[in-house]
Amino acid sequence: VDILMDTFWRIWTDLLDVLGIDASNLTHYFSPAAIANNPTRALLLIGAILLAYWFLSLFLGFFFYLLHMLFGRFFWIARVALFTLSCVYILQKYEGDPEHAVLPLCFVVAVYFMTGPVGFYWRRNSNSSLEEKMDHLDSQIRLLNIRLSRVIENLDRGSDQ
Repeated sequence: VDILMDTFWRIWTDLLDVLGIDASNLTHYFSPAAIANNPTRALLLIGAILLAYWFLSLFLGFFFYLLHMLFGRFFWIARVALFTLSCVYILQKYEGDPEHAVLPLCFVVAVYFMTGPVGFYWRRNSNSSLEEKMDHLDSQIRLLNIRLSRVIENLDRGSDQ
């Protein structure tokens, strides 16, 4: 558990350093040793991580929704351009130390895939409404009822013979 906490702590501080936030002040409160001595800090850390994740997802969802509205059908060009520029920036920043470039590059790739067809705004802008989905389900139920009645009729004919 200590090794896992230490790994998460290093990833967290590296991510904060990449974002330009000085993580040295947080070391006193949220280091693995401080969390092991005080379990309430672990709950506070979990809450802070969940809150940070929520704000990040809101920000990314809003930002890419705006880009999608701005660029319309050509959003993929803006997405690829932002991905390329982010990768080039990270590679130039960590030119002499490629081990530190791995985490930011993984983060950029994750954001790139999250903004693809599985992203929030893609699902939200689907053209099918609730009524259309209900009609589709209703037609599926009717088809199942027809098939079930045919199966029951075939069973009755088989038992009569």
